[in-house]
Amino acid sequence: MASNSSLSHRQTKLFENALAIYDKDTPDRWQNIAKATGITVEEVKRQYQLLVDDVEQIESDKVPLPNYKTRGGKASYQLELRLKCLRMQ
Repeated sequence: MASNSSLSHRQTKLFENALAIYDKDTPDRWQNIAKATGITVEEVKRQYQLLVDDVEQIESDKVPLPNYKTRGGKASYQLELRLKCLRMQ
């Protein structure tokens, strides 16, 4: 999501996967995510804040969920899964 993201598609996927692996209780969380994505700790924190801001906007109904046109609703399911993971952090 992170509409103001400067990450490539590949880095975004690495970032999302690293967030799932290194939760809030992981020691050196931001450093581990930075190492996994190849970006700086400062950029990791900025990307995380952008993601949190996006989720807050969606949950407050300020931004409508996109109408994905995929087979079986896979994209919509993935968005819901990402939101659920963020809420757990």
